[in-house]
Order: sequence, then structure tokens, then C-alpha cells
Amino acid sequence: MPRGLLLVALLIPVLAVAKPAEPPLQASIPFQVQQEKVRADLQGDEVYREISSADRGRVIEALERMSLAIGDGTADALSAEKKVAVFNDQELVNGILTKARDDSRLVCKREKRVGSQMTSTSCLTVAERNRMRRETEQNLRQAQDGKLIKRNE
Repeated sequence: MPRGLLLVALLIPVLAVAKPAEPPLQASIPFQVQQEKVRADLQGDEVYREISSADRGRVIEALERMSLAIGDGTADALSAEKKVAVFNDQELVNGILTKARDDSRLVCKREKRVGSQMTSTSCLTVAERNRMRRETEQNLRQAQDGKLIKRNE
């Protein structure tokens, strides 16, 4: 290859589409297996760390109702009325756990500290970042409201 010849590679942009996360409870997997996994994840402090105690209780109650209805069998063997009840509980569990899983996702950012050229890594869950943003907005509004009151006095 002659000296000075510059090879240019054509980069074809690849569109990466994120596949939506699977719901915690799925009809294609045996219920008892899924229930054990959900209960284990609820006791751990990783997957659902941002779930409230009230939502945790609602999930456990729904799992209990589903377990009583399904037993060791499958939802296919249930009467139409029981299928509807199990489906509604499944939707409740999936909704709560999906939100808790999304809120519990850890996001890390590298930032330069004020007055320093050094970068540091800050890792917070999505819910923690949202809480901090809301608190900052609330503090800013309170500070602005306080200034407005002082001007009018």
C-alpha cells in the first residue's frame, strides 16, 4: 500500500432499539417458579429496591390470591371467573413491579466537581434522581416565594 494513502472506513450507523423488559409474571412460565423468583427479588435489595412497603404488601397479597386460585396447576384449568381474577392480579403485580424495577435502575454519571478539574462518579437510582430534582425544584420555588413576599412588604 502506498505511503500516505489514507484508508477511510465507512461507518454504518446501527440503530439499537431497546427491547422492552419482560414483565415479572408471564403466562408462558409456570406460576410457582415465577412466584418464588418475585418473592426472592422482593426480599433482596437490588431489583425492587425502590418499591414502597404498601406496594410490596399489595404484590404479596396478589401473589397469595393467585397461588390459592392456581395451586399446583395452571391458570388454563380455572373457571372463567377465576381466570379473570388471576389475570387482574397478574396485571396489578406486573404494573407495580415494572415501575419499581424501572425506578430501581442505577444510573451513574461522571461529573467535574465545582472548583476542581477532577471528575467523580455519582451513582443513584432513577427514583433517587427524581426525588432530588423534585426537592430542588420545591426549594427553589420556596426561595422565590420568600423573595416575593419580602419585596411586597
